[in-house]
Order: sequence, then structure tokens, then C-alpha cells
Amino acid sequence: MSTGNGKEQDTRRRRASTGRRMEAIMELARGLPLTRQVLADSLEEATAAQMAFMETWMREEIASRGRSKRARLLRQAGFPQSKELDGYDWTPVRFPVDYRRESLESLEFTGRHEDVVLFGPPGTGKTHLAIALGRKACREGTETRFFTAAGLVMRLLRAKTDNRLDKELAMIGKAGLLIIDELGYVPVDEEGSRLLFQVVTNAYERQSVIFTTNIEFSGWGRVFGDPNMAAAIIDRTVHHGRMIRFDGDSYRRTHALME
Repeated sequence: MSTGNGKEQDTRRRRASTGRRMEAIMELARGLPLTRQVLADSLEEATAAQMAFMETWMREEIASRGRSKRARLLRQAGFPQSKELDGYDWTPVRFPVDYRRESLESLEFTGRHEDVVLFGPPGTGKTHLAIALGRKACREGTETRFFTAAGLVMRLLRAKTDNRLDKELAMIGKAGLLIIDELGYVPVDEEGSRLLFQVVTNAYERQSVIFTTNIEFSGWGRVFGDPNMAAAIIDRTVHHGRMIRFDGDSYRRTHALME
């Protein structure tokens, strides 16, 4: 009698284990382009060993696709250097009273399509931080594009000359995070200002933008050559954005070989 009960319990356990494994495999299949009904029918006939193989294969396939996606996002982002948050010197960074370092590092601003302005003198770590945040975003699956302001303007001007401006703007518009570095380091002419304005306008409430600049908002009119255009960009940036200030001496100057 006890032997029969033991067999029944073993059978129930095997059925329960099989059911859980079938559910796990079907859940994994959501991340793969498979015909789910065909998979479900196959699982009905599969042995425990076959299901174990399929589950392992699917997990490895999804992990491989994740690694490939992260590598692709990092390649296409256009980062000029490999900078990371590990070991970053936060000493020069001054956060607003209602905003913390953890909030920036978590990239929660990208999920809300908010902007970040990294403002301060050259050499204080703004570009390093922007790249590090962008690389983290890529690793978390967010498409990112890095441009210097001058490089972006030149790219847009070439695209306009070649009659592919709409295509270029569409490519930029696909990114969840845009990084526009060195805004204000190089003057932008009237045509370039209009194109840069178009990128920022298109990004409003759809993408996040990180600006690095050594020019306060009051000087952005000089950067764009048009106070009204600068005011419109500032208005959009301030509405959904934070300014993080940097101070202190230039790292490059402090560690320069030339006296």
C-alpha cells in the first residue's frame, strides 16, 4: 500500500515538474521569434530531458542576443573614449539640492525623457561623466548617440547638402539618449543653429539629452546666434531637466607634463 502511494507521489511530482518546465520554456519563447503554438505542441510530446535541453538552449540564445545588442549599441554610439563610472572622481560635481548622485547614476531620467546639463569649466570631468552614463545606458539596452556640438552640426549640414537630412534626423531620433558635448566651445552659424534647434526640438519629451557646456544659459544666445532660438531651447531643457555644476581646476592642467 505504501509503495503504491510512493509511486503516485513520484508521478505527481514529475507531472508538476514537467508543468513548471513547460511554463518556463513558453515564457522564454516570448523573447524569441518562434511560433508559440508549434512550440506548445512539441512540448506536449517532449521528454523531461528534451525540455531541459530546450530550456537551456533558449536561455543561452537570449543571453547571446543580449550581449550582441549591447556590443552593437556601444559600437554605434560614437563614443570617442571608453570612460566608466567606476573610479570617477565626483569631487568637482555639485548636485541640485533636490537631486542626488544616485538618481543620475541610475539613469532614471532617461525613462522620463528628461535632460541633464553638465555645466562647468573645461577639464573638470563633464565629458567623462557624459560618456560613462552613455555607456551604461547602452549596456542597459538604451540606444545612445554621442556627438560634439560642432560635429553634430557638420554632420547635419552634410546630410542637408546630400539631400538626406530627413534620414539623418530620423536616425538621431531613434536614440533614447543623445549626448551633445562641448556646446558653446565652437560658435555655430545661423544654418547650423537651425539644424541643432531641430534636433533638440524633436527630442523634447521623446528623448533624453545630456549637454556638456562651459556656457551658462544666459550665454546660449551667443552660441546659437539667435536669442529667440536659444530661449526656446533653454525653455525646453529647463522644463524637463536638471543642471549639474562642476567646479575646481582642470584635471588636464593639474596633471600636465608641460610646466
